[in-house]
Amino acid sequence: MNVRIALALGAALPALFAVPGIAQQAQTGDDALAEKVINNTDPASFQTYGLTPAAKTVADKAVQGGKALRIPVTGSGNPWSIGVNVPLTKPVKAGDRIIVAFYARLSQAAAPSAKLNAQLQLSAAPYSAIFAKGFDVTAEWQFLQFAGKADKAYPAGAITAAFHVNTGNHVLDLGPVAVLDMGQ
Repeated sequence: MNVRIALALGAALPALFAVPGIAQQAQTGDDALAEKVINNTDPASFQTYGLTPAAKTVADKAVQGGKALRIPVTGSGNPWSIGVNVPLTKPVKAGDRIIVAFYARLSQAAAPSAKLNAQLQLSAAPYSAIFAKGFDVTAEWQFLQFAGKADKAYPAGAITAAFHVNTGNHVLDLGPVAVLDMGQ
């Protein structure tokens, strides 16, 4: 990604998260970018697994959109034992540049930071990653992003943005997640 695109996305994406259902309700200047969002950005719509009790959506005025998914983990087991999936609601073409942008923070932790493994992956077995990146999450809200290219065409629902969060004894807050298809 060139610097100009990175700066534009860094400036525009936080504004897109401010309104739930951004793909439908974007401001005039952000319409073109909002049309590239291929998922539901609302944390209440995310799918979690491996947790008992389930993760809860909490109000938080400090994050864009005002909501986050609170995920308590113990770190016992594999990092992927507990996770969050954000399904894609639109198809992706082979070679499309995909950007996954999200907000994350630790709301409770013994250590100052924790690992978060994020990837774009298949929605069903064998759950193979298309591309991935690891992040260090801290107690402050961070706007994070990673990108890659689709290795082939996928129909809507065949791939998901996945977050493997069982990396320590902590409580992770995951704010809005936007997956953008920037095309060829």
